[in-house]
Amino acid sequence: MRRKIPATQALLCFDAAARHESFTRAAQELALTQSAVSRQITTLEELVGTPLFRRTRHGVALTAAGARYAQQVALRLRGLEQDTLDLMSTQGRGGTVQLASVPTFAARWLIPRLQAFQALHPDTTVHIETRTRPFLFADTPFDAAIFAGTEAQVQHWAGTRGVPLMAEEVVAVCSPTLLAGRKSLSAKTLATLPLLQQSTRPDSWQAWFAAQGVEAPLALSGPRYEQFSMTTAAAAQGMGVALVPRLLIEAELARGELVLAHPAPLPGARHYYLVLPEGADDKPAVQSFSTWLQQASQG
Repeated sequence: MRRKIPATQALLCFDAAARHESFTRAAQELALTQSAVSRQITTLEELVGTPLFRRTRHGVALTAAGARYAQQVALRLRGLEQDTLDLMSTQGRGGTVQLASVPTFAARWLIPRLQAFQALHPDTTVHIETRTRPFLFADTPFDAAIFAGTEAQVQHWAGTRGVPLMAEEVVAVCSPTLLAGRKSLSAKTLATLPLLQQSTRPDSWQAWFAAQGVEAPLALSGPRYEQFSMTTAAAAQGMGVALVPRLLIEAELARGELVLAHPAPLPGARHYYLVLPEGADDKPAVQSFSTWLQQASQG
């Protein structure tokens, strides 16, 4: 039986028109005429048996069915493009790993070690994009993800299994200038200083002060940053005290740009995990990367 798969040109025209909600701008993007784009979309609408656009006084707008279809078409086209780029880059040899990772871990810990993986697997290419929260693997091109969280959070990530890599020790750090010659600061003193907040972990300072038994009315106050690299940079500039995983600031601590503001770490049971969707082990490149990453995290 013939498959119900539209022509690629029709899908490209629909994708461009859906993004712009304009046949004219879609035609400009694809170097086609407006009438050519309109014909392709009419053919597509006839195939699927439902209108994808409604005509308005100002042009066109997606129907509800068209909006849902546009999301799926965009996803499939991106996947097809990535598969083609992967084949072009490897020339049919080896394989690729599409990895999602929390950003600072990728930049500070993983990438400096990737050369060792490449030496062992020269025909495998690792592509990395950043994600800070769980997502549906089925809606993305990712083969695996590196996630920082608790065991419970990983267990609730549907359709996946989590492989623990290493525990996360979060410490309070600041610029040496804030210590003013002291070895460390008391928790009560820290409560009076500017506190740098991590937007993905808004309760960290509250938990830290609670563990020290110290009242901290300003525990939720202070500038918020999405990534640890931003929080680290702000702390190094003397803007306040930050709670940052130690493994992400090894270089700054070694150079003296950051120092421990207090010896007590943030209590908790967070780990870095390699998260794999169901069926990921069927891909040899993912198997090789998973094995190497687990060994590297224990080194």
